[in-house]
Amino acid sequence: MRPLTEEETRVMFEKIAKYIWENLQLLVDRPDGTYCFRMHNDQGYYVSEKILKLAANISGDKLVSQGTCFGKFTKTHKFRLHITALDYLAPYVKYKVWIKPGAEQSFLYGNHVLKSGLGRIAENTARYQGVVVYSMAGIPLGFGMAAESIQDCRKVDPMAIVVFHQADVGEYVRHEETLT
Repeated sequence: MRPLTEEETRVMFEKIAKYIWENLQLLVDRPDGTYCFRMHNDQGYYVSEKILKLAANISGDKLVSQGTCFGKFTKTHKFRLHITALDYLAPYVKYKVWIKPGAEQSFLYGNHVLKSGLGRIAENTARYQGVVVYSMAGIPLGFGMAAESIQDCRKVDPMAIVVFHQADVGEYVRHEETLT
């Protein structure tokens, strides 16, 4: 485990900020302790400083994981959020989308959200804004990117895409052999 470089920190925080905006500071300075981000095998981990100190006793080649994997860096140095970050980002997210029960299964299979499956959308949601997708019962299901602004959503065709799929909790089942 190593600290993130300045460039990696910038790229990772820009991606996380698309979802939680100014609440990014709340991830680091929490009431239950201080948390930080670390790198291991091109993956960004969210770790408490207490666990970080304990894991310092384990050699790097024997260490498999530490903390929660927030995502991975691609070969082009972009950061891609993993679904494991959902529980940490959902309480702080500014823009939310709720989908109808009939559209939940489609989203959990990795498909985009169509206008016909849209239940509600947070006010002032802009186009290409990072959103967290919820069921109508308020359960976070995954991440997405708003394909249309809230004003445009009212006017589009029912079969038009309103949220681009990025990650969902169905990945646990679809990719269980490759998840770390």
